[in-house]
Amino acid sequence: EVQLVESGGGSVQAGGSLRLSCHSSQYGASFSCMGWFRQAPGKEREGVATLDAYDYANYADSVKGRFTISKDNAKNTLYLQMNNLKPEDTAMYYCAADLGFRGTCHRAGERLAYWGQGTQVTVSS
Repeated sequence: EVQLVESGGGSVQAGGSLRLSCHSSQYGASFSCMGWFRQAPGKEREGVATLDAYDYANYADSVKGRFTISKDNAKNTLYLQMNNLKPEDTAMYYCAADLGFRGTCHRAGERLAYWGQGTQVTVSS
């Protein structure tokens, strides 16, 4: 069973930065699709950024130019660098991954097989 554990969340002021980490029990290069998702109170979970098997990154329009997704296969860790944070970025952030997903990674959404428990990000104005 693949386990994903997120860390790095916290409270920051608008304009600040945070780096989220997602450590996997599986070798990072094994995944065909990995991504970060978020869910704000009263809203549906949405995709933030994904990384496919070729390390091609895709971002939600709301975070383009501010967030960067990356991974370190040697450390089995996926990252989300978040800069210039805004109050509307406040949400629970989840890491997700799949070993055999064959569709378009950035459209995978809830179909990804493995999910972490989430880490809270709160941005104050």
